[in-house]
Amino acid sequence: MSDSNIDQQREMILAAEQQGKAAAYRTYLKLSGPGWLQGAVTLGGGSLAGSLYLGIIGGYELMWLQPLMMVFGIVMLSAIAYVALSTGEKPLDSLNKHVNPVLGWGWAVATLMANLVWAMPQFSLGTAALRQNLGLFSFSGGEYVCAILLFAIGVFVVWLYDASAKGYKIFDILLKVMIGMVVMSFFLVVLVLTTSSEGLPWGRIFAGFVPNPGLIFEPASSLRGLIAESSAAEYWHDLVVSDQRDRIVAAAATAVGINMTFLLPYSMMKRGWDKNFTGLAKFDLATGLFIPFLLATSCVVIAAASQFHANPEPGLIEVHSANAMVEVSPKLQEAYEGNLTKMLAASGQEATPAIMGALPEADRILAATLIQRDAFALANSLEDLAGSGFSQILFGVGVFGMAVSTIIILMLISGFVVCEMAGKPSTGRLYQLGCILPAVTGALGALFLWSGKAQFYLAVPTSRFGMVLLPIAYIAFFFMMNNKKLMGDALPKGASRIWWNVLMIIAVLLALVGAAISILNDKAKFPGTELAVKHIGLTIFALLFVWAIILHFKKGKRPDAVSST
Repeated sequence: MSDSNIDQQREMILAAEQQGKAAAYRTYLKLSGPGWLQGAVTLGGGSLAGSLYLGIIGGYELMWLQPLMMVFGIVMLSAIAYVALSTGEKPLDSLNKHVNPVLGWGWAVATLMANLVWAMPQFSLGTAALRQNLGLFSFSGGEYVCAILLFAIGVFVVWLYDASAKGYKIFDILLKVMIGMVVMSFFLVVLVLTTSSEGLPWGRIFAGFVPNPGLIFEPASSLRGLIAESSAAEYWHDLVVSDQRDRIVAAAATAVGINMTFLLPYSMMKRGWDKNFTGLAKFDLATGLFIPFLLATSCVVIAAASQFHANPEPGLIEVHSANAMVEVSPKLQEAYEGNLTKMLAASGQEATPAIMGALPEADRILAATLIQRDAFALANSLEDLAGSGFSQILFGVGVFGMAVSTIIILMLISGFVVCEMAGKPSTGRLYQLGCILPAVTGALGALFLWSGKAQFYLAVPTSRFGMVLLPIAYIAFFFMMNNKKLMGDALPKGASRIWWNVLMIIAVLLALVGAAISILNDKAKFPGTELAVKHIGLTIFALLFVWAIILHFKKGKRPDAVSST
């Protein structure tokens, strides 16, 4: 953006702020941008899968989780914005110079890795929306057409972003339209449910926004009665709690990911923003990130809870009875029987159709409840209420918008990361090459690495990966915010500094707890071995920690952040 445009925007902001909050907010609304980038990247496959699975496993009792994590995520993003705009220094350079190069390079490398991984489920998500929900390209080989289409859309929109000031404006408009489309699609789903004959229990829904951390250790109350009535209460208790933890970590990780912490400061600096734009940055995060995220994710949780929580697929739990009348999906039946087989094996029993059919109804309901469902299944469940075509279009449009907007922003972030790691300006051929990287890994990964698997469930292990990396960014910017040498006169003072630090410490602790749960709850092993993946992860983190300590003492000084009084 040209210097004249930046100067004009600065004058508009300063003049509006002198006229009061109403005038300032009107001006902020006209100039918003980076907050909407954040909204686009967070409203992707991870948020959809996280919201869907929260509704399935926790019903309305986990409505609070994603908004709470987003609030503290915005605290850290606001701190990042404040540091970048106040100092005018590039965050990667500041981290390496003033805090620790292990944190700086760890932040950059982890962001790039997260982008390359996250792009894959976004392409799978977009392909699923086009082929399953919207019924497009459903012929053999259609997945290749979808991958090429998503790749082309991403490249074109990113080109607009880097082309000119006019391209910038078109890019911002397109992004806001896509986010609006996502929110409106899922809002209409809830409207359909509300106006149905059964309606929605809005009292329970609003009660679900009250935080209940006990769900990390205990099943949702609506499942406890079923567990008590089952033939294997201890088994189902442990399984439900483990699944809830996985879903909680997945949903928390997709609220604010490590790649978002890189995008915000560099997208603001690319626009030429400085300390005079601090108020705009906070407003932008609230309107472009928090509000769309709250509306979209809450609507998905509500829809999933109303249709799937403790509510088996019709005919599924009677599938082994002699008088079974309803035909069920072979895929759902296989998953259902798999859950019962594991439960019976844990108690030393053989899993035969007769034995499974004779189990208490509570066992069968729990086995059916824990089946993974995707947005296609959710759309199917609403066909009786909204009609087959309408429900599929609603979900298809919303899901496709999620996938496309996230692919675009992952491309932008990767361009920033590659240029910063190379010490080059975020423009030109190197920037374009960096932008294309996640589009390449996303398209190829969706086609060849994860082809044929449960596409929506891909977001859960990816979210676990993101959750483990998130504390790197949070800790890094906590130190930067308190670094007297870096911040100078902009260092918060008095009550403001106390509030900043209290909120940031809570955010850091939440990120660390999420990372710990993510690692300790991981039971994956390397194929053909007994070597646990989490042990490798813990070893790598231990080595990085030791390396950071060595470099710190090698510099012969304590972190400025600790001594900044």
